[in-house]
Amino acid sequence: MATEAIARAIDLQKIYGTGEAQVKALRGVSVDFGRGEMTAIMGPSGSGKSTLMHCMAALDRPTDGDVEIDGVQVRGLKDKALTQLRRDRLGFIFQSFNLVPTLSAKENITLPLDIAGRKVDQEWFDRVVDTVGLRDRLGHRPSELSGGQQQRVACARALVSRPAIVFADEPTGNLDSRASAEILSFLRSSTKDYGQSIVIVTHDPVAAGYADRVLFLADGEIVDEMVDPTADKVLERMRGFDGVGRRS
Repeated sequence: MATEAIARAIDLQKIYGTGEAQVKALRGVSVDFGRGEMTAIMGPSGSGKSTLMHCMAALDRPTDGDVEIDGVQVRGLKDKALTQLRRDRLGFIFQSFNLVPTLSAKENITLPLDIAGRKVDQEWFDRVVDTVGLRDRLGHRPSELSGGQQQRVACARALVSRPAIVFADEPTGNLDSRASAEILSFLRSSTKDYGQSIVIVTHDPVAAGYADRVLFLADGEIVDEMVDPTADKVLERMRGFDGVGRRS
């Protein structure tokens, strides 16, 4: 059964540099991201996976093509409208956590809402906090939390505003295997239990195994996709990239 798209890339192209130094990071990528699904983006170094996510998340502008987020066409939006789109409809989780060191865990979680001048939905806040297991750590600052706890704060911050879609860039890259499993399980449950839409960029087949679908990029193009992946199947597919030649 087809899933409604929460986000869409339409013939996305991204070119860096000019002349002989020109790099085509994206070569006409078109893809839909399903509502209430977790999608992983994978590919070898230089494949364009981070560029695709940055364009989808309105953190970078494509050279050509368009991005649609929850029915909003990104191309042509002015800076103020882009800021509002990122604030109101998008959530972000970064490998480096990006927490404010002087704020408590609770203050970090509610920061996007505070900046936007929006009231905290206490019932939803409590559900998110309890789901990520932070109830007894809300008064602690980031320096008083483990890496896994800091990333749980970052996950809660991304979800507390009920964004249309969450983009996560190597969200478990700085975590040990146990903390990684906890974060990935939470992200997975947020799609299944709460209908959240999530896109993660990862190099880890284990992380990709938690997704509903994996997109494989090479040389700025989507070359394959896998539905209902497992870590073993993803690893086997990644080995196939050894034979993918680089195009000019």
